Amino acid sequence: MQHPNEKLIIDFYRAFQNGDPKAMNACYHKNIVFYDPAFGHIKGDRVRAMWYMLLEKSSGDLKVRFGDIQANDHNASAKWSASYYFGSQKRKVTNNGIGTFYIQNGKILQHTDHFDLWQWSRQALGFKGFLLGWTKSMKLKVQQESSKMLSRYLQKMQSLEEDAT
Repeated sequence: MQHPNEKLIIDFYRAFQNGDPKAMNACYHKNIVFYDPAFGHIKGDRVRAMWYMLLEKSSGDLKVRFGDIQANDHNASAKWSASYYFGSQKRKVTNNGIGTFYIQNGKILQHTDHFDLWQWSRQALGFKGFLLGWTKSMKLKVQQESSKMLSRYLQKMQSLEEDAT
C-alpha cells in the first residue's frame, strides 16, 4: 500500500513533468521553505513564483524524470533528473539530483534539492563554469543572479496584476 506522502511526492513530480506550477504549488505548505545550490534559501511566495518562472523559461523543452521515492510520516526523498536548454546560448543541461522533503499535515513544508553545482555550471555556463563552477564565489554569484531574476519576475507579475485591475 502506498504511503500518502509517497503519493504527494509523485503528484509534485508529475506536475513538474507536465509543466504545471499550480499543481506543484498545491503540494506545498503555505510556509514552504526551499533550498538548492542555485537559488539558496527562499521561502513562501518566492518559492511558488520560482516554479512559474522556471517553467515559463523552459519554453516546453523541459524533460523531468523521477523515481526511487522513499516516504514515511514526516519525510520523503526522490531521485530526479531535469534536462533543458539554458540561457541565451541555449546550452543543453542535464541536472541530476535528490529532493528531500519534510512534510507536515499532508503538505511539503521544507524542500531541499541536492545537486552538483559544478556539474550544472559546466553545462550551463560553458568554459567559465568549468573553471570556476566549484568555487564558493561562483556559487554565490549564481545564487545572486537567480535571486535577481526571481525578483524581476515577481515585479513583472505584480505589474501585470496591477494593470489588470
